[in-house]
Order: sequence, then structure tokens, then C-alpha cells
Amino acid sequence: MLGSMEFGCAVSGAKFMLVLGHTACGAIKGAIDDVVLGNLTGLLSRIKPAIPATKFEGEKSAKNPNYVDAVARTNVLLMLEEIRRRSPILEDLEKKGNIKIAGAMYDLATGTVEFLG
Repeated sequence: MLGSMEFGCAVSGAKFMLVLGHTACGAIKGAIDDVVLGNLTGLLSRIKPAIPATKFEGEKSAKNPNYVDAVARTNVLLMLEEIRRRSPILEDLEKKGNIKIAGAMYDLATGTVEFLG
């Protein structure tokens, strides 16, 4: 996937990359519940670092929508860090102002998008 992002920005001229999470995310719930299911297991393992990295007061379970959304938000932020860390090409393009890499959360209930810092 990083190769495709690098090609899109460095070769094809894309100027903006968005990591978009969303509320009530089933994959986040699956990661919280430690679901193991065929090919899904690999995807969920990439989400799991967001669970301990999420600062949250209250019930930490997949049944708590506020916790699920907090983990989803943390996952977006971690993915932004990972893109920059694992792709010197994209990091350099962003530092030079040639592209922008941003994260956001889409609220399924309201249809609003909140851009993250």
C-alpha cells in the first residue's frame, strides 16, 4: 500500500493523502475483542497497537461506543505516524510542502468529518 501511495504522490502528482477512520467501526470492535478469523486476523493485528495507546476513562470494551470511537481515532493518528516513519519519500514530500498527509474521523450518525491534528 505504501508503494501505491508513493507512486500516487511522487509520480502521478497527488497532493493530498487522507487516513479516514469512522465511528462504530466493526474492525476496531474486532481488534478490541481479539477476534481471530482467517484473513481478518492480519488486518486486526495492525489495529491492535491503538488499543493500549488509547487514553480513555470508563469501560474499555467493544460494547462501549465511546471507547470504540476513541480507539478508532487513536488508530488514525498511529497510521499517520506509521506512514511518515515507513516512507521517507512521503515524509520528504510532506516536509517540502509538496503534499499534505492528514487524518480525519467520519461520524456515521451525523455525516460530519472531523480533521485530526
